[in-house]
Amino acid sequence: MMLRSDNKVRLLDLGRRCLSKVVDLAHLPTPVDLGHLDSVWSTPDLLASYTVTPPVRPWPSPLTSRRLAALISRLKDPHLALRAFLHAARFTPGFSPSYPPYHALILRLASARAFPLLPPVISALRRSGLRPSEDAFIALIRAYSLASRPAAALRSFLSIPSFGLRPSVRSFNALLNAMVQNRRLDLVALLFRNCRSKFGIIPNVCTCNILLKALCKLGDVRRALRVLDDMPGWGIVPNVVSYTTILAFYCVKGDLPAARELFDRIIARGWTPDVTTYTVLIDGYCRQGRLVDATKLMDEMEAAGITSNDITYSVVIEACCKDKRSGEALNLLDDMLQGKYIPSSSLCCKVIDTLCEDGKVEDACWMWRKLLKKNVTPDNSISSTLIYWLCKEGKVLEARKLFDEFERRFIPSLLTYNTLISGMCENGELQEAGRLWDDMVERRCSPNVFTYNMLIKGFCKARNVREGVRILDEMLEKGCLPNKSTFGMLVDGLPDSGDEEELDRILQIVDSSRRNVFDEDVWDIFVRKVVTGSENVREHISAVLKT
Repeated sequence: MMLRSDNKVRLLDLGRRCLSKVVDLAHLPTPVDLGHLDSVWSTPDLLASYTVTPPVRPWPSPLTSRRLAALISRLKDPHLALRAFLHAARFTPGFSPSYPPYHALILRLASARAFPLLPPVISALRRSGLRPSEDAFIALIRAYSLASRPAAALRSFLSIPSFGLRPSVRSFNALLNAMVQNRRLDLVALLFRNCRSKFGIIPNVCTCNILLKALCKLGDVRRALRVLDDMPGWGIVPNVVSYTTILAFYCVKGDLPAARELFDRIIARGWTPDVTTYTVLIDGYCRQGRLVDATKLMDEMEAAGITSNDITYSVVIEACCKDKRSGEALNLLDDMLQGKYIPSSSLCCKVIDTLCEDGKVEDACWMWRKLLKKNVTPDNSISSTLIYWLCKEGKVLEARKLFDEFERRFIPSLLTYNTLISGMCENGELQEAGRLWDDMVERRCSPNVFTYNMLIKGFCKARNVREGVRILDEMLEKGCLPNKSTFGMLVDGLPDSGDEEELDRILQIVDSSRRNVFDEDVWDIFVRKVVTGSENVREHISAVLKT
């Protein structure tokens, strides 16, 4: 009887220890009810008596490997995905995961870059004896590459045979790409030389193209050309990508004669250059300022039945902007929109700048409305650029109308507000600037130091320094620290107003908060004022500097 009692005590202790590994006992009601253990006499019975709460709700029922894999794929948190897998493996009676949950978990951890969690999962997969898919290792190699861990990518590739798999050219190409992306270019040629003897892999045209890319990045174009000539002897026919890789090297180096010769060689061998090949050579001409040759080649491409893509248009439009050919840039941008391509924000801004510098503000406005018509959002950067030029031309009313049209569809950014407020203040439209300020605050867009400075500058320009000082007060009250420009505009505006009382107020503000705003730049402004100001001004400044 004593023996049975001792066994029960040991089982109760075992129960507490097992339970403490699953849940934190500190979070359970006190005291913990272990009365159900009265009928338990063995460890299997003890474990079977507990029901562990799944980490994810709803939990698949009945649980299958396919359902578990789908659940893991949906979970964004890699730690939660691992907990779901472990719960299924350890606490689901009669369930043993097949390969799909392992695959889903490896993909989830790799995509989330949760690399410290991977080794136990990989080890468990190896112990399970399940035959994995090579796709899991390719995903690992790519994830390690994106995380700048080429050594880990190489280890993943070398571990493939330990799972009873033979690596294929797909995983080998993924490894070579990882080496190129991480600038381990020396290893690419070494791995390529050993692909047959060490790994039993027969390279394909993609493998050779990666090698060509590595050699070009190393600047060894002679070896790259030798590889290109040797490929037919290896039973591999070079493709357009092979030639384009070397063509891009020549263009970047500025060797356009060699680039054109290689381009003609592509055509002579019966290959049809694709849009990428044409675009690479067009970009080479644009880099050299040979815009006429670039547009001529673009026409040849269209005549060959190859349609320009967004990159082709962008390359030529940027070259037109650089060469101050505003009309051609606008026409090409219109063609780009007709082709249903979406130009980048920076490209649109460059075209607007080029048009407005050429005095074609109306054409820039037409382009802005054309973007709206084509359902291409003229974002805050594009709209701000056009508003700036309208204000610079003194067309503040047109700028405000454009802003209102933009505001009806989109939310203006601080940049857009600042651009229009600045333009209004520069043109003396202080009341309109104040209304826009109120609109900005109502929309919970907080002004920054530039916004305050533009208003202060506008009032000082209008010889109303008193209002400028009031804005400085509000600025400090809102927790926005002034800079050198703030005090420079106020101090420079004082002689025009003849109001030394306002200088006294500025000095009081500096004195009360100088630990926050009084630095070397502000010091220089007041020292300059001491040199050029009146005796009364000098006394005011000296009093502040001495305290």
